[in-house]
Amino acid sequence: MTWQQHEDLIAHLTRTSSLRPGEAARVVADVLAYFSEPVEEFVRRRHAELRGRGLANDEIFPRIAAELPGRRVAAPELSLRQLRRIVYG
Repeated sequence: MTWQQHEDLIAHLTRTSSLRPGEAARVVADVLAYFSEPVEEFVRRRHAELRGRGLANDEIFPRIAAELPGRRVAAPELSLRQLRRIVYG
């Protein structure tokens, strides 16, 4: 995904904040990257972060499980057949 696909958002950010166009483009790219993280990567990253804070797995896994429903993660790649099955069962 390129910054040109989000020119309207970048223009909005430059109008409504003190960000310059290059800074706004970097912010948009960072946010898109953050929200496109696959669930497996999110779980591994959060596990490492929480282990780094000294938490044990008995505390970590329930916390990650509680965070996942509120977290936007990248959808898995679906085949046309899988899409059809979602719609038609």
